[in-house]
Amino acid sequence: MATDPNSGDANGVVLTTVDDAAVRRVHLLGVAGTGMGAFAGMLKAAGHEVTGSDQNVYPPMSDMLKAWDVPVFTPYDAANLDRANPDLVIVGNVIRRENPEATAVRERRLPSMSFPAAFGALVLASRHSVVVAGTHGKTTTSALMAHVLVAAGLDPTFLVGGVTRNYDSNFRLGRGPHAVVEGDEYDTAYFDKGPKFLHYQARTAILTSLEFDHADIYRDLAHYESAFERFVATVPPEGNLVVSAHYPRLVEIARTHGRAPVLTYAAAPNDVPGARFQASDVALGAWGARFRVRDAELGETTPVFELPMAGYHNVENAVGVYVAARLLGLTPEQVAPGFATFAGVKRRQEPRGEIGGVLVLDDFAHHPTAVRETVAAVRARYPERRLLAVFEPRSNTSRRNLHQHEYGEAFAGAQHVFLREPEPHDKVPVDQRLDAGAVVRALESHGIAAEVHEPVPTLVQRVAETAESGDVVLVMSNGAFGGFIPSLLDALRAKQTA
Repeated sequence: MATDPNSGDANGVVLTTVDDAAVRRVHLLGVAGTGMGAFAGMLKAAGHEVTGSDQNVYPPMSDMLKAWDVPVFTPYDAANLDRANPDLVIVGNVIRRENPEATAVRERRLPSMSFPAAFGALVLASRHSVVVAGTHGKTTTSALMAHVLVAAGLDPTFLVGGVTRNYDSNFRLGRGPHAVVEGDEYDTAYFDKGPKFLHYQARTAILTSLEFDHADIYRDLAHYESAFERFVATVPPEGNLVVSAHYPRLVEIARTHGRAPVLTYAAAPNDVPGARFQASDVALGAWGARFRVRDAELGETTPVFELPMAGYHNVENAVGVYVAARLLGLTPEQVAPGFATFAGVKRRQEPRGEIGGVLVLDDFAHHPTAVRETVAAVRARYPERRLLAVFEPRSNTSRRNLHQHEYGEAFAGAQHVFLREPEPHDKVPVDQRLDAGAVVRALESHGIAAEVHEPVPTLVQRVAETAESGDVVLVMSNGAFGGFIPSLLDALRAKQTA
């Protein structure tokens, strides 16, 4: 085991590395979070004795932890450490310094690590780490990368930020040589404010995009870009950086700050300058997408791939996965089955029900680029149906007026847009808050009907009243949206029986 030389007594005994064989009992603070809960399940599957603590534990994670036989203590309390008697404490990034359990960990000088550092040491150190990073598309791309490796018989480990529909889980512990992980640029822990993905020991990296995000922890675009500058520098010279040519600044960062070879890719109606690997012969429809991949350097083109997902952004994600898979030794014929059988990720254009001819889709989109690409993908998949888009600006960045103009342009293709008025947030000053009314006026200037409401019941009522048989309702939020979708489905059922 090694300690962080910068942590000092103020943070207790914070480890930077740990020997898996020396750790039998592991206790996780913040265990009910998506990533932490999955890591708890993975550690349990690897043979460790695992416990956890959290303040609020709800389904589905509470059910999953119970199924994995991971005891959960609530609320946070120093006494939980007596019950767990851990060899190692893993601290989630939701934990604050004043947390009573975190305080006791420091006072008792119990060995502790952040979740990313522990995942890197206990899981990734012995595997070829394939890290997917970027502002958008990380979850879908990492899930697709993992599924391609599974379908090719390589038995990978993976940890992604959403529930994969092929495995009904966001993690898998395999025996193969590869581990796929979604690389998050958010901060690591209260004692480590650096980005999580610096701990993931990437040997192959896919970089999907770069636009300003996480305004709560990054001052501006230059500060945000600095995280990616640090990340690409972690990939060794014998590794590879697979980078979307749609983001020239990202390519520049990879080439300037990285040590590994850079391979560029893209998918668009027209060729993207600077992309070595391009999607060609792209066809989009109700079935998803069909495309080939052309290698401009070698002048080679693959057979046709089929992907049961719509939109050029998903085709581009798949091209990035194809390039990474070839670097790992797969042939086009070995990649194709994984593409064709990929069921996607929950909350990414996920059908939640069709009632009275109204199809309701659930999506995680919140950044204006993700909103624009998601609307375009749904429009391409259901070209004959009227599209109603419902959007909750919930993330710290989307609540701000940073991208207010972009939101006014992001819903092209929708016939009617319903916005939720952002709730006040103590981290967003009044003069920096998104003006939802201004977004509505911008949409109306483009001929798109739009309205804004704050209470979820009012939004449910208005959407249910407006929706007609044949419509598609696309609901976008990075949270639970106050139970909007279940309530909307109930309202549509009631409308049927009225």
